[in-house]
Amino acid sequence: MTFKAPDSLAEQIAQHLAKRIIRRELKEGERIQEIKVTQALNVSRGSVREALLILERRHLIVILPRRGAQVSELTAQHVSNLYELVIYLYIMLAHAVARNWRRESELQGFIDIQQQMLACMQREDIDGFVESSFDVMRAAFPFANNLYLQETLENLLPAISRTYHLALERRKGEMNQFVSTFANLLQAIIARDEAAASAVLNAYGEHNRALVLAALAER
Repeated sequence: MTFKAPDSLAEQIAQHLAKRIIRRELKEGERIQEIKVTQALNVSRGSVREALLILERRHLIVILPRRGAQVSELTAQHVSNLYELVIYLYIMLAHAVARNWRRESELQGFIDIQQQMLACMQREDIDGFVESSFDVMRAAFPFANNLYLQETLENLLPAISRTYHLALERRKGEMNQFVSTFANLLQAIIARDEAAASAVLNAYGEHNRALVLAALAER
């Protein structure tokens, strides 16, 4: 495998390993050995070390003294803590969009993403659907103009993606629920109804949390 710009080499390695963790090709507790990754990807050991630090920051691995890197555990407590924070941040972002859009044409990007999600749902394309759901968040960033909020959410995305995949692999029909939620959220934003946007996102967060916890219990 050959990695090229624009992303740094370490970032590309991190993304490659993240996909394997999210898809559960690398299991919880499984060791990630630097030398094996170096040989498999034909990259430097320094780049692999940097990639592992990125993954640790994104909560996909832990690096333990004398034991090295291993895939982090996904527990009920981790899921609950993650959703408590993420929904709070999503609400901040939704409120920013509701307050700051000026012309309906500025919301066209959200409508385009909505169509992408529908297409992915029809194909039962979980990877594409999850990525499109995150495109919604990224389309909202300019309305907030808050680099700290953006950086925090970007670093949490792999952990969120991991939970989405776990749930959707067992219940693909839940994609329809997400599409309906986004439609309701968009209506609230167009109406500049921040209370309604908060209610939609809180209900979504509670539903998704319960879905992921049920998937964890079924493993």
